[in-house]
Amino acid sequence: MDMGLVGRRALVTGSSAGIGAAIAEMLAEEGAAVVVHGRDRDRTEAVAHRIEAVPVVGDLSTDAGAAYVADAASAGGPIDILVNNAGGYEELSWSDAVPEQWAQVYQANVVSGVRMIRHLTPAMRQRGWGRVIQIGGGLAVQPMAIQPHYQATLAARHNLTVSLARELAGTGITANTVAPGAILTDQVAELLMRIAPEHGWTGNLSDVERVAAESWIPNDVGRFGRPDEIAAAVVFLAGKHADYISGATIRVDGGTIRSVA
Repeated sequence: MDMGLVGRRALVTGSSAGIGAAIAEMLAEEGAAVVVHGRDRDRTEAVAHRIEAVPVVGDLSTDAGAAYVADAASAGGPIDILVNNAGGYEELSWSDAVPEQWAQVYQANVVSGVRMIRHLTPAMRQRGWGRVIQIGGGLAVQPMAIQPHYQATLAARHNLTVSLARELAGTGITANTVAPGAILTDQVAELLMRIAPEHGWTGNLSDVERVAAESWIPNDVGRFGRPDEIAAAVVFLAGKHADYISGATIRVDGGTIRSVA
């Protein structure tokens, strides 16, 4: 299927590893000119070199850093597709996550995306076409007790997408969210093996993944997702076949979220 991405320029924030890197790679495979963003220069340049993309290094949690990234990303031409993937989390409980940490993760995971939207959508409006895609998550709507500050930022991402879609009505720009379930990135694989002993999980990574998908984060498929499965949903929403989709949340979670909406 031709996604119609040849000649389009895409910025994927937080694409120096994991899900973001997979999104950048698949967009490049579909013919888009991709800007790879990250905070670690070596990792960012490595991904960009592998997929023949442009690397941009910067911190989106500050006004100056976001402005620099937006300007650098647009140096080769205006951005048509913005994928707000950058963000992070710490494994903290309610008692450990103090208000200052809530504010910090909100800056990194929510306001960073708002900054990029404000920088890049005006030019999309002028051209009458654009895509803004947030990477959210199932924890936005079915949170657990742990990582409350992180889960709240996911909910904010989902919410702002719908508001943005209403704001952009009639402009030719769509705004949507892709909501991953548990995805087996390198970081998640390390987490699983680290917590396996306390849960009584034994065996290799495949064994631990299977048990975790049954008892810890259960889903209907019986495994964790893979980064390229998230990338495929993003590429579809970025392409010409998704013109009639806006304000939507596309869940890619193996059926983890039990909802009819």
